[in-house]
This record gives sequence, C-alpha cells and structure tokens, in this order.
Amino acid sequence: MDSDKRPNVLWIVSEDCPPWFGCYGDRLAVTPAIDALADRGVVFTAASSPAPVCAPSRFGLLTGIAPESHSPADRMRAAAPVPDWMTTYPELFRDAGYYCTNNAKTDYNAAFDPDEIWAESSATAHWRNRPDGAPFVAVFNFDASHESSVFDEESPFMTALAPFLAQMDRKPFPPAVPLDAVEVPPYLPDDPAVRRDFSVYYSAVAAYDAFVADLLAQLAEDGLADDTIILLTSDHGGVMPRSKRFLYEEGVHVPLVIATPERLGSPLGAPGARITSPVSTLAIAPTLLDLAGLDVPARMGAEPLTRALPTHAYSARNRMDERYQLARTVRSGRYRYIRNYTPHRPHLQHQAFAWNAAGYRAWERAHLDGRLDAAQERWWQPAPGAELYDLESDPHEVVNLAGSTAHADIESELRSALRTHILAVHDNGFLAEDSPTQGWDESRAPGAYPLERVLALADRGADRDASAVEDFLAALEDQDPTVRRWGAIGLLALSPDHVVAPAAEGLRRAIEDPDASVATPAAEALARITGDDAAYRTLSGILRDHDSVWSRLEAANALTFLELDRVRPYRDAVETAAGCGHEYLGSAARYLLFQLDGTYTPDSVVFDVRAILSAR
Repeated sequence: MDSDKRPNVLWIVSEDCPPWFGCYGDRLAVTPAIDALADRGVVFTAASSPAPVCAPSRFGLLTGIAPESHSPADRMRAAAPVPDWMTTYPELFRDAGYYCTNNAKTDYNAAFDPDEIWAESSATAHWRNRPDGAPFVAVFNFDASHESSVFDEESPFMTALAPFLAQMDRKPFPPAVPLDAVEVPPYLPDDPAVRRDFSVYYSAVAAYDAFVADLLAQLAEDGLADDTIILLTSDHGGVMPRSKRFLYEEGVHVPLVIATPERLGSPLGAPGARITSPVSTLAIAPTLLDLAGLDVPARMGAEPLTRALPTHAYSARNRMDERYQLARTVRSGRYRYIRNYTPHRPHLQHQAFAWNAAGYRAWERAHLDGRLDAAQERWWQPAPGAELYDLESDPHEVVNLAGSTAHADIESELRSALRTHILAVHDNGFLAEDSPTQGWDESRAPGAYPLERVLALADRGADRDASAVEDFLAALEDQDPTVRRWGAIGLLALSPDHVVAPAAEGLRRAIEDPDASVATPAAEALARITGDDAAYRTLSGILRDHDSVWSRLEAANALTFLELDRVRPYRDAVETAAGCGHEYLGSAARYLLFQLDGTYTPDSVVFDVRAILSAR
C-alpha cells in the first residue's frame, strides 16, 4: 500500500470503563455517539483485557505482548526493563512514516520513555500537529472514567485531592439515573451506597460519550473521516466492587468497536456486525498494523483480527496494589474458567485505594454485621482453587460449576487450554516479585525457571491436594528458589484444614531459607499449623529489615492473616512499615495496625494520600 494511501488511526481509550453502552444492550446508558459509531463499525461483544487493572493491560496494548510473559509488567505499578528487541506499535508505525501522538496517559508498567516512542505525548498531542500529508496514529485517553470518579466527595482521598481537582476544573459526577432504576447484581448487597456508585458511573460513561463525539466531530471537520480507522476500547473492565482487579466479566470485559474506511472494504466484517468470538485486546496492535499493511512482529501474542478469530481469551491477575493473589482465567464463547493459585486468601482483601468507594465500604459493613446472603458472603471467604461459570445462564458469575459432573468435560477442556496457554507464554507470574529471573529473556535462559515443575506444584496447591504433602516437603529442599517457594505455598494452602503437623519440621528449616520468597510462605504455614513463635519472628524480621519492599509487603500480608494476639508483640515492625512512605507497604501496614489496635472499621482512613504525596 502506498504511503499516501495508508489509513490514519484514531484510537480512543477510556479508563476503567466497562461496556455500559446502548450498543451493548445497556438500557440505562445514554451513549448516542458510541452507538452511532457501532452502527458503522464492528462490535466485538466478548472482548477481554489481558489484566483487570490498568498498568499491566496498557503494557499489553502498547507491545502486543501478554504482561505475564515479561514480569514485573504483570504486577501493579512496576517498571519492567525493556530489552533491546522489544518494540511498540507506535515505533513500528513511525518507522513506516506515520505521525504518532498520545494524549496523554502512559502508565505502561515498563521503562519505556514516552518521548522516545511517540512523536508527541502530552495533553496537547493531536493529529493536527502532524507534517503536511503524513498519515497518523492518534491516541486519546479519557481518564475521567477512572474508578475515582465514584469516590464520594467526603472520602479522605477526594478531600485531600480537592485542590488539585479544582486546578484541573474537575468536578465530581452527579448521579445519572434514579437510584431505584439501578440493577444491583446479586453478589452485592442492595445498599443505597452501592446504588449511588452505579448511578454516578453512568455520568462518567455519558461524559466519555461526549468526549468521543467531540473527537469524531474534529475528524469530520478536518475531512479525515473517510480515511481513518476509528477504534474505541477501554484498558480493562469496570470499577464497581468485584470488578476492577478481579478476573470476572466485570473486571476484564471491555468495549471494542472498530470502524474502517469504506475504501478498505470490510476486513473485520460488514458495518453493524457483532462479533461474538472471545478476543483479547492484545490483538489490537497486530490488527492495526495489519490494516495499515505493516508487518506484525512474531513476538506479539495474538493474531490480527483481520486474519483469524480466536476461540479463547486469557487474562491474568498478580499483585494488585498491596495485596497478593495469583489467578488466571480463560473465556470461551459461553464459559469462564478461573484458576486460583493462592486459595489460602479470600477473594476480597481490603485494598486501601479501592475502599475510597462507598460501595466497597457498604459491602464490608454488611459482611461484618452478618447481613449478607450466601451469594454475597462467599467473596469474603477463601477462594476455591477452580471456578467455572456459564455466562449465558449466569452472567453475574455467582454459581460456581467447578466440580459439577454435568460440566466435567467443559471444565477439563478449559483447564487444559489454560495450562497450555500458561506454558506457551512462559508465564512469569509464579516468580517472586524480586526474583532475578523475571523478564522475557531472563526467565527463558536455560535452567532459569522450571515452569512446568512449578506449575505442577501450584496446581496441586490450588486443588488443596492433601496427598501432595510429601512432594511439597521435597520441594522445600530443591536447589531452585521458585520450586522451594511453591512447595511452601502448597503447604500454606493446605494449612490448617488438613493434617499437616508432620510437615512442621520441614517448615522450621524453610523459615531459615536465605530467600524471603520461600521463608515468608513457610513461616505463615508454620504459624498456622503450630503457632510457633519462630514463624512470627521470621515474618516480623523480614517486614522490618529486608532490603526489598516487595519481600516486606509479602510479610505484611502474611502477618495480616495470622493470629493478631501473636502478632502484637511485633507491633514495632508494623509501625516502621506504616511510616515507610511506600504507597503499598504503608497501606498494608496501616491496615494491620488498625486490626492490631481493634479500631478498624470499613471507614478507617487506610489510604493516606497526604503521606503518599509528601513521600513523592
């Protein structure tokens, strides 16, 4: 294709925004601009983000590579190194003569320099600044739909940020629909605070629609509408409780609408087509490159949607803010299967930032007061090793079909597909966050990361396989620290519900392991099984003195889920961590202090935005 014939690209990205649009069947949405775009484009009804949170997903959007292939790009707020070979789609377009701009969100979870990969990355970046005649790729991000859009004005977060928001002329969104019109999903309590959060977010969606309308009007005004591919999506799913940070539909289901110029024909489908195949937004960069007639790098993890439609879409969860929870999911056309590799943790763990939303606080208040029904209470309990949901009959994913005889073949098929995918992408998520073998190249060095052995241990731990105790104990003696780590986590997953007292001696040796990623889960397991004070001393020592903030954070999490009376003698270590200035470690430690003092309520101010801003 000649350079003067290459299509332009306008890519409009919303932040944290689920497909609450009329074109996706939402009866409360007022989204005329997006619905009109859908009428002349192709709507992918089952698109998923690679992660249920922004930074890892944006790494995937930028590179076309699954973030878990290149840790720590899969951990929230990380800075993964960038190998020489790793390129981004704007660099590939620029090499082909395109003018590429970003307005203005980056948050790529890796050490990319926005000024190097974009011709311009700023709040004023625009296709209108391009050289005469140059084709363009212009990305515009709508950040007002972020989860903070539902935080009430009286929350500590909004109070502290009020001066900054005033400078940006940002005002809180009002409720958009009557509270009694909101459909509260069955996993949430029917509480006015929950209804208000839903109603307010419809205002954010309407504002996004106005943002889209303005950009499309500018494109038409410049006479470019007939030469431009228009793509609309979000970095991940929604912001309501059990959405962002979770691997359910609410967390990873994203809008994906692509409209192509008439002169390109219908490479994705006829105008108005609705594609029901499960696709990943990892396919966006390859698809745009292919539509522009450019080569797609082999390392990009998905086929262009112009060439093939997949049968499965995969998403991954690792550390989210201050909480550790390792889970993976695969979605077929009808079913979602989730594998929880840390079943010793509940689905819902207090997260300081998320608790600025009144809906989360209301849900926890109802939990503490004993006012939840079974469908609402289960999320406060330890996660099962496997979850399977029929998205047709159970769109809110509350009836777990895993283990059902009637669905055994489906569960087996999806479990096998997920395992194959984990191995194919060389999933780094099972590595500790301070492991030197994280990263695409490092983890693929011969002998560096025995993923198949690790995954076998992790699977038996997720299944709480009591017959695996001896194998877990043998793993504690392995030369590889990741194998030792997952031996310890396997014993932790079994404790204290199964008889694992004979494991105590092996765990006592393991808490002396020089690698904190082994010593920490071993100490937590030992504490649960025997109450041995040496376990508490190990954890408090790591929390107070370790030189890795991630090791300290994992120790803080372990102490949070142990007997508080036994943790209290080590309160000084928790206080030290609470004042460290690191957002996640500080939040985890402040929450634990509230628990130790017996003063915690869902309204406790754990997210100390002033301390975080002053530390920066």
